[in-house]
Amino acid sequence: MTDATSACRQRPTAARIAPRMTPFRLAPVLLGLAMACVGLVPLATSAHADELGQVRALASGGHIAQAQSKLDGLIAAHPHDPQYRFLRGVLLSEQNKTAEAIQTFTQITEQFPELPEPYNNLAVLYAQQGNYDKARAALEMAIRTNPSYATAFENLGDVYAKLASQSYQKALQLDGGGANGTQAKLALIRQLFEAENKRVSSGSAAAAPTAAPAPAAKPAPVAKPAPAMPAPVAKPAPATPTPVAKPAPAAPTQVAKASPSAATAPGLKPAPAHETVASAAAHTTPPAVDAERAVEHAVLAWAHAWQSRDLHEYFASYAHDFAPGGLSHAAWMAQRKARIADKRHITVEVDQLRVQVDGDRATARFRQLYSAGSLHFNSPKTLRLRRVGAHWLIVQETVG
Repeated sequence: MTDATSACRQRPTAARIAPRMTPFRLAPVLLGLAMACVGLVPLATSAHADELGQVRALASGGHIAQAQSKLDGLIAAHPHDPQYRFLRGVLLSEQNKTAEAIQTFTQITEQFPELPEPYNNLAVLYAQQGNYDKARAALEMAIRTNPSYATAFENLGDVYAKLASQSYQKALQLDGGGANGTQAKLALIRQLFEAENKRVSSGSAAAAPTAAPAPAAKPAPVAKPAPAMPAPVAKPAPATPTPVAKPAPAAPTQVAKASPSAATAPGLKPAPAHETVASAAAHTTPPAVDAERAVEHAVLAWAHAWQSRDLHEYFASYAHDFAPGGLSHAAWMAQRKARIADKRHITVEVDQLRVQVDGDRATARFRQLYSAGSLHFNSPKTLRLRRVGAHWLIVQETVG
C-alpha cells in the first residue's frame, strides 16, 4: 500500500466541498471524506499535489465537468493510485450520476479492500437510493476493515434507525383496521407535545411557583385535568372559569396549579401519552405520580433543548458522569456539540411516554420522532435517570 493510501485510511474527516448531493444526512460525510483523502494527504511529489489542487479548485468553484475531464487524464497517468478514482466517484455523485459513482467506488473496494472510505461512500449512495440493507452491508464492511472508523459507526447507527422506522411503518400497515387508530393517536400525541413545548420552553428543569402565570394564558388546560389534583373541582374547570371570587391563598380553580410543592409546578404535567396510560394510577399513588411528573418534565425539557439546539440546557439534562460508548464525558459533549451545531433545523418529538420510578432511579420509555432536513427517524428510546437534588438527570441513553 502506498503512503498516500495509508494516510487516506487514517484521515476520515475534513473540510467539505459545498454539498449538492441528494439531501440525506450521510451525504456530507461522503464529501468530507473526499477532501480528507484528496486534499489533505501528503503526496509523493509536489507535482501530484499541484494536480490534485487544481482538481479541487475546479470542483470547489463548481466546475465539475472540467474537474472530471482533468481527473480522467490523471487516472490514466496513475492507474494504481486510489485517490484519483476516489475523487472521481465523488465528482460523479456531485453530478447525480449515482450508478457510475457506485461502480467507481465498487472498483476501488475490489482493488483496495483494506480501505474503509469507499465502503462508507457506497453506503451513502445506497442510502440515498433508499436501499438501506445494502447501505448496512457496506458500512459493516467498512468497520470490518477498520474497527476504529468512527464515521462508519455513526452512519451505521443512522441506517439502523431508518430500518427500524421502516419496520414500524410496515407494522402499522399490517395492523389493518388498527393502523388508522394508531396513527390518529400518534397525531394527537404530537399536538399535545407541541402545546407542551411552549410551556416547557419558558423555564428550565427547576420549576418555581413564579412560573404559574405562563400556562394561565392557555385557554384549555382541561386536557390534563386529574393527575395532580384529586379534588372534584377538575370537572367544572372549563365550564365555570370564575375563580376570582375565591380568596387568593389557594391557587385559583386551575386544576393542575393547586399543588403547593415547587417540584410539581405547572410545567411538570405535559406527558403527551399519559392521558391514556397513567391517569388511573395517578389517583391511587399521588407521591409516585409527583415523581413521575418530574421525570416526564425532565424528558420533555431534554427533547425541547435538543430541538431548540440549546446546548447549555441539553447538556444540563445529563449527569456529570454520563459517558456512553467508552467516551469521557468531555469527549461525548464535544461530539454531540459538533453533531447538533451543524444542523440547520431539528425536530424532536416524544410519543407514548411511559415512566417508572424506583426511589431515586427512573426509567422513561418512548418513541422518538427525529427530523433533521430530509432525514426522519421513528425509533424506540429508553432513558435512565437519577435524582440529583431537585432534578432528574440522564445517566444512560439507549435506542431500540
